[in-house]
Amino acid sequence: MASTHPPVDRSPPEGLPAHAVEAGFDWYPAATTINVRIRWFGLAAGFVMVNWLPGPGNPSTGNQLVLNVILALGTLYALVDTWWSLASRGLLSSLPLLVSGMESLFVGLLCYFDGGPGSSFRFYYFLSLMMCAVRTTPRITYLTLVFHVSGIAILGIQQSQSGPAPLDSLAVTLVVMVWITWSTTALTELLKRASRRLQSLNTELQENQALLEQRISRRTAELQESQALLVQQEKQAAFGLLAAGIAHEVGNPLAAISSLVQLLKRRDIDDYTRKRLQMVDDQLIRIQRTLRELVNFSRPATSEQTLCHVNAVIEDALNIAKYYKRKKGKRVETHFAPQLPPLRVVRDQMVQVFLNLILNAMEATDEGGLISISTKLEEQVIRVDVSDDGQGIDPENIERIFQPYFTTKQTGTGLGLFVCRNLVEQSDCGQIQLSHSSTSGTTFTVCLNLCPQARWADLVADCPDPASASPIRSRIS
Repeated sequence: MASTHPPVDRSPPEGLPAHAVEAGFDWYPAATTINVRIRWFGLAAGFVMVNWLPGPGNPSTGNQLVLNVILALGTLYALVDTWWSLASRGLLSSLPLLVSGMESLFVGLLCYFDGGPGSSFRFYYFLSLMMCAVRTTPRITYLTLVFHVSGIAILGIQQSQSGPAPLDSLAVTLVVMVWITWSTTALTELLKRASRRLQSLNTELQENQALLEQRISRRTAELQESQALLVQQEKQAAFGLLAAGIAHEVGNPLAAISSLVQLLKRRDIDDYTRKRLQMVDDQLIRIQRTLRELVNFSRPATSEQTLCHVNAVIEDALNIAKYYKRKKGKRVETHFAPQLPPLRVVRDQMVQVFLNLILNAMEATDEGGLISISTKLEEQVIRVDVSDDGQGIDPENIERIFQPYFTTKQTGTGLGLFVCRNLVEQSDCGQIQLSHSSTSGTTFTVCLNLCPQARWADLVADCPDPASASPIRSRIS
């Protein structure tokens, strides 16, 4: 069944201090709860005084019915106000002076039919002032005091017309009303300031906690990246030692075999044997070239920047990638822009970047797939696109591919793209990004910054482009 409660309004009512809802602080709901309880306590005490405590000289004995009717009207208002308070802000919460006027009239009627200003119901004025001080501002509270003083003065004047008025009782009542107004207002304002201060401190504590968590998260990420780079460097060093050992152990027998082949070729032998020896010599040269490339790639990295052409760097990466076991049956196309200006970069690092991208492309493609590498000049950068026609990257993983230790491979380390990004961006030579990914393929783009344009002519003369003669090539393995 649909609720019949009015919509909840969280805006501060008129008469409530604006600061009471700032910074998450809202005094009014608690004040409304206190007011409801005080109101019900006063009504319950009123019914007891009228119906169960009337003495022989009690003036309310003859007006018991009228007093019960007035209290019943007050009870009806309290019921509506309680229901409204549970649903939203409280009945007439935006008109605090009207509420104060109604309470002054209610208490005045009770006192009038209960014997005048000396009635026990005059203490309701005190409860009304306390409630007003709790739920509204000091200005509204003091205006309510004016209403109540006017009401009790009217009662005193009315009683003086029919007999002597109890001036001492009136004076004490007025003094107590003023004292209650001042003390309750001061206490309430003190509590509000303390609450606001506590809320401010709590907010500041939460902000500091969030800042601390951000710093811890950032430091943790930096530590993970440092550890990842250290792991990669240790692997590179271990691989270099292994490659150097293999080259040394294999190089000596190869040198001996090559010497024997050269000696045999100098003898008087038939053409068939000479051709076969030449084939053996060619294969020995191929093995030596492979070992030399392996040692060159695994030698200790240098951080010295040198002039080099991006096309030649990519060719070096392709020469290493051709020994990768999953290259078989895949086609690699290179589209090199001719006459590209040279770059001042750390050559070994750039070879590692492009080798990682090429190996990832080979991993992503099936047998018979195509890997395309293109270079072109765009304004002040050289753009290199490494594309494949694989299945692409899952959308939920795109934001994480450059994070350390993130991998979707069963045997992967999750450091390849992370190391590529660090090598490119930390050296201030450019940037790397995933420019396209779909079910039809993936493209990674590396943008490398150029040297100052005024030096291009000198640099080109000092560092000719070895790949400019054949910009478009196709390889099938």
